[in-house]
Amino acid sequence: MKTRNLVIVIMTVAALGTALVLKTVLAQTGDSNRATVDDLVAANRVLAHEIGVLDAYGHVSVRDPRNPNRYYLSRAISAGMVTAADIIEYDLDSQSIGNNRPDGYLERFIHGEIYKARPDVMAVIHAHSPEMIAFGASSVPLRNMIHTGSFINDGVPVFDVRKFGGTADDMLIRNLALGKALAQALGRKTAIIMFGHGVAITGPSLATAVSNAYFLNMNARVQEQAIRLGGTVSYLEREPGAEPPTNVAPAGAAANNRAWEYWKRQVTTK
Repeated sequence: MKTRNLVIVIMTVAALGTALVLKTVLAQTGDSNRATVDDLVAANRVLAHEIGVLDAYGHVSVRDPRNPNRYYLSRAISAGMVTAADIIEYDLDSQSIGNNRPDGYLERFIHGEIYKARPDVMAVIHAHSPEMIAFGASSVPLRNMIHTGSFINDGVPVFDVRKFGGTADDMLIRNLALGKALAQALGRKTAIIMFGHGVAITGPSLATAVSNAYFLNMNARVQEQAIRLGGTVSYLEREPGAEPPTNVAPAGAAANNRAWEYWKRQVTTK
């Protein structure tokens, strides 16, 4: 009986701790931002379980829609397990707000430095997509193959952290300087391949960032398949003189939102 009571006490304390963390986040951000936190939780689940962009590693963040100098990112946990209680608020130097959280992602500087350099970006995803790693290691450039990948026409640069102090044994973006170097290499592009590591993808909304990540991987797979077929490969190049899209998939915001609402429903109704 004593053992059972002890277990109940431990479970109660754990539950109260989780509730306290969530209450703290909402107290800092305001109840009006609960929808943003909920969408970020859904994005983690979608990317991990529904569209297979994130594995046990990788992460997604969203800028605070009310305060462009803040963003939300989960604590260091696998994306498929993220709940609202795991969300931490950061400033653009990637320091947690209101308390010293030692449990954040080591590579949170990817997010903070991109937000700092790109006011138009509202969401950032870091994934370890094998499709992107393959193109980063090849002399074959990633080119646009599908209509929902027209942002690829602007180019997908490759960032090699070894040129900025990283090594083959440690290619993580673990500080402000490396995050800044990555953001500078990204420039005005939508995505950047990280040599031997993965990719960082952006979007002007969380929905668009998620769809960009999905279509980026799809485009890479289609290009690989077309090359393996042999013969001449045709690409969807932008018309000469055409203006590039403003960091959105060519299907438009409505199509992105339609996919996002479908994906979100799949993970929030299970």
